[in-house]
Amino acid sequence: MNETSVMYAVPRRLMRWPAMTWPVCALSILFLLSLPVVNPYVHGDGVGYYAYAQSLVIDHDLNFEDDWRAATPGFLKDRVDANGQLLAEEYTVTGRLRNHFSVGPTILWAPFLTLAHAGVIVANSLGAEIPANGYSRPYLAAMASATVLYGFLGLLMAFDLARRYTSDTWAFLATLGIWFASSLPVYMYFNPAWSHAHSAFSVALFLWYWQRTRSQRSLRQWIVLGLAAGLMMNVYYPNAILMIVPAIEALAAYYSSKPRRWACLLKVHACFLVTALLALLPTLATRWAVFGGPLESGYPPIAEWNWTSPVWRSVLFSANHGLLSWTPALIPALLGLFATRRKDALFGTGLLLAVVIFGYFISSYPDWDGLSSFGNRFFISLTPVFVIGLAGALDSFARWWNRPGSDVVAAGSLLALLALWNAGFIFQWGTQMIPSRGAISWEQMMHNQFAVVPARITNDLEHYLFRRDSIMQRIEVKDLERRQSEAPNREP
Repeated sequence: MNETSVMYAVPRRLMRWPAMTWPVCALSILFLLSLPVVNPYVHGDGVGYYAYAQSLVIDHDLNFEDDWRAATPGFLKDRVDANGQLLAEEYTVTGRLRNHFSVGPTILWAPFLTLAHAGVIVANSLGAEIPANGYSRPYLAAMASATVLYGFLGLLMAFDLARRYTSDTWAFLATLGIWFASSLPVYMYFNPAWSHAHSAFSVALFLWYWQRTRSQRSLRQWIVLGLAAGLMMNVYYPNAILMIVPAIEALAAYYSSKPRRWACLLKVHACFLVTALLALLPTLATRWAVFGGPLESGYPPIAEWNWTSPVWRSVLFSANHGLLSWTPALIPALLGLFATRRKDALFGTGLLLAVVIFGYFISSYPDWDGLSSFGNRFFISLTPVFVIGLAGALDSFARWWNRPGSDVVAAGSLLALLALWNAGFIFQWGTQMIPSRGAISWEQMMHNQFAVVPARITNDLEHYLFRRDSIMQRIEVKDLERRQSEAPNREP
């Protein structure tokens, strides 16, 4: 509809899925080279997320007791008594275990796990003896492969969004920067059973399809956009904040069109919202089945949140998983959104408002630090926003630098240093050299980064690649020992 058009026309070449240009080819090659570090392992929050997949796809029920009993000690620590029995308070009024994690990742894993289950059944009929329980190697490999693939597809869509406002070079470097210098790689590769890579993908899909259909959106495309909105909310509830982008578009459409056209606009907007709500049925149904009500989340009640005293400074700069102190590459990414706004007032304003509201939401949440988190993992949902912003920052830098050629070298070198710094930081966090929960000592972290990591990383990486089970068990033991020596923390 022309009424929903905005003042910036989208070039026809950008209306299609990213073609196999040199940046897409390079990103694809890097993705393939990164696959050996994917970790098919379920622990921590991943137990809760994967329990939905195992229960619904394999067992066709919502009985999580086997998943809880098979979980890692760290997950069970505050959920069992001294005899190893599940605590009574772990059960809800429906008699089911209190699984407050979202069902969205299961929606995305389901095709892969279904194929893996079929393959296991066929293999067993031919004489193999593979446990068809959802936890043997084929299932975990399918889960982890799906997660890393969704994460990469999200990055590709983020790249395609960024190249609408900058050159392919800056969009490519920005994609690499967020890919390797943010919290995303931890949840794409190391913790694939968690929801955050799926969240980055679903938000990227929503924004990408919104932008792709922006110039003239048919009723069918409004329905597809509603399905994408429902998916991103199924994966992670706060992703609903990104709905502000089409909301601003709608306000602009009403403002620029004559009142006699408002009825037509209301029809398509109502269709979009109804579709999004219908797409949210998996979440509503599982909340009802597990907690006895479709709006029961299992998280701390909204009334207990810190709405009047959000901890902005801690969320951004704390040693306890501060967003910018742990992942400084996001500083130019946030600043670059202002450059995007200058080129596209509607989209840029929507993204900036989304970041501010998202930040306020997380700053008000009692467990704003993410407990066991690398950086502030909640913000991984905004991965495509960060890619767009970083591309804008790099483009602004190039205009200020005004030295063609050397600007790419300078920007690429800085991003490479940030990625190396991030890799060392992830190594420290993943091997328990620094605590995974609570505030870290910056002095210890800096010492480790220069004096310990270079000496250990080669040997530990070899163990991770070829003796992964043993190194994961060692990490689990260290984490449990650290938690037992500290004051107990409530699980996320």
